[in-house]
Amino acid sequence: MPKSKKITFLASESEVAQEALAKLTAAYGTVPLGEAGVIVALGGDGFMLQTLHRTQTQGLPVYGMNCGTIGFLMNEYGEEGLPERLAAAEEEVINPLSMRAVRADGSIAEALAINEVSLLRAGPQAAKLRITIDGKIRMEELVCDGALVSTPAGSTAYNYSAHGPILPIGAAVLALTPMAAFRPRRWRGALLPKTAHVRFDVLEQKKRPVMADADGQSVREVVSVEIRSEETIRHRILFDPGHGLEERLTREQFV
Repeated sequence: MPKSKKITFLASESEVAQEALAKLTAAYGTVPLGEAGVIVALGGDGFMLQTLHRTQTQGLPVYGMNCGTIGFLMNEYGEEGLPERLAAAEEEVINPLSMRAVRADGSIAEALAINEVSLLRAGPQAAKLRITIDGKIRMEELVCDGALVSTPAGSTAYNYSAHGPILPIGAAVLALTPMAAFRPRRWRGALLPKTAHVRFDVLEQKKRPVMADADGQSVREVVSVEIRSEETIRHRILFDPGHGLEERLTREQFV
């Protein structure tokens, strides 16, 4: 097998994924990450996100096989014909979001998110947020349980649960979606160009504390959060023909 086709298998800690790892490595072998031409991730969507974050500097395509529960970013699990499946796979490229959060003590936290960056109330009272887009205040006060900015790849995750729109994977847009908006009532959010620089300022922070989260990386007591698409980072995800993200996003809207 030429170097370009050498496989690194990575698996979540679940029993199912570990059993799959043993079977697949016995059948196809595995190499260190530095020698691989492709990564095969075994687990669910959460493990896929972990793998993409962990290996983002490698520039390698990642082919996921579902050994978890949801598997929106994963292919169907199968032990037969893996080299042929990898050779025929279609590649999707996605850019993550960068988050820069300022805490109440002035310290700064930065993180990347493949799905979404969300702000959530961290106390009994609703959050109050000011929304600024590209330096212009677009909403002086949003009273809500929270708000998020989602990539197309993440639009069927938390964004969809919050009644946000499903975005085609090739669309150069981001979804800004509120959670349980109280004022303005029934505000459903906005679609923004992918180039948009989004800023949230937390109003009455001591009385109404807010936390920020980027794909599970949480920051508490934030006073402001800036979000933008990080074009310099490209995540390469492989899908079986006819089952790529574009098809999955379309299919999800007709369930």
